[in-house]
Amino acid sequence: MPKVKIPRKSTTVDMTAMCDVAFLLLTFFILATKQKPPEVLAVKTPTSVSATAAPDKSILITMTKEGKVFLMFGDDTKKDKIIEDFNTARNLQLTPTELNKLKHMQFIGLPINKLKGALDLAQELPASQQDGIPTDSTNNELAMWMRSVTNAYAGGDQRELEKMLLVKGDGETLYPVFRNIKEAFKANDIYKFRIVTEGEQVPVGSELYKTGITTSK
Repeated sequence: MPKVKIPRKSTTVDMTAMCDVAFLLLTFFILATKQKPPEVLAVKTPTSVSATAAPDKSILITMTKEGKVFLMFGDDTKKDKIIEDFNTARNLQLTPTELNKLKHMQFIGLPINKLKGALDLAQELPASQQDGIPTDSTNNELAMWMRSVTNAYAGGDQRELEKMLLVKGDGETLYPVFRNIKEAFKANDIYKFRIVTEGEQVPVGSELYKTGITTSK
């Protein structure tokens, strides 16, 4: 008997459901992705050949070429606990509304005596209109902020805290400003931190370049 041939039919695939899932996933990732926090000020950092990437979870101290110092807490830091400790330790007597506003500020760059007044304003002061955190030898308020930082991270690994501390400065910043920041760290038994620089290629023929060649072999 001859074989019965079954007629072939083309398969139709409805892609509507697949497209809906793809767009839902795309929408989710767009809304859920955290954007990189804006920088306090545009500063031109010195260059270096270091290839270590700065962690996203960081406490950043920024120095401008005018000598102003700003403090920024990453989203993954103990920002709320630090600010609550600072409010209590310095007896700022901030209201719950003012405290919540301070926690949501992009950066802190005001002396203690001007902080409460700035929180009462309708809009956050831009960095250009802030005086910066005092760091001089007679009134180093950055050391007070660092005290609250160490209080918030007390009981943890000191090395992990040191990895989070970043100092970023303009190439034209005078050394005394940087020295005062180091004094603020030293006053709180912090002796290690990271400096943010602009990456550059290792100079050909340098010792570091030769070491890299030796390591790669």
